[in-house]
Amino acid sequence: MSVYTFSGTTIQEQELPLSTYDGKVLLIVNTASKCMFTKQYKELQQLYDRYKDKGFAVLGFPTNEFGEQEPGTNEEINQFCETNYGVTFPMFAKINVKGPDAHPLFQYLTMRTGGLLSRDVKWNFTKFLVDRQGNAVRRFAPVTAPSRIAKDIEKLL
Repeated sequence: MSVYTFSGTTIQEQELPLSTYDGKVLLIVNTASKCMFTKQYKELQQLYDRYKDKGFAVLGFPTNEFGEQEPGTNEEINQFCETNYGVTFPMFAKINVKGPDAHPLFQYLTMRTGGLLSRDVKWNFTKFLVDRQGNAVRRFAPVTAPSRIAKDIEKLL
């Protein structure tokens, strides 16, 4: 089993198998537009721009589970990301990332990577690094700036 087993609904509401990214290094992030970490969109976009031609992608998955910090519709979220941060990396429709209603992708990611005190995603902008074979290899806390992940990405590229 790997992340390529799963699919997601894009922010434009199209079903997309994650096998589309087979062979790429991925940084999968749960996001929110009204979070203290929202400014990380800028660095996520910079990582995407820097490494996308080398086989890397950032995948953003909005969630409203933490302090209701993503109340908008998919269309509003997409507009916010494009207008405020120039986001061009793939964004997906709003999902749940924790508990029994968590999207199967996030159930997989949290089972494959440890967490502090529990495996659950604890806040927005938790980041999961995935190797070219689709294996979740590392989890980064929300406070970890995306730019600090660059060396880990380079090792997998």
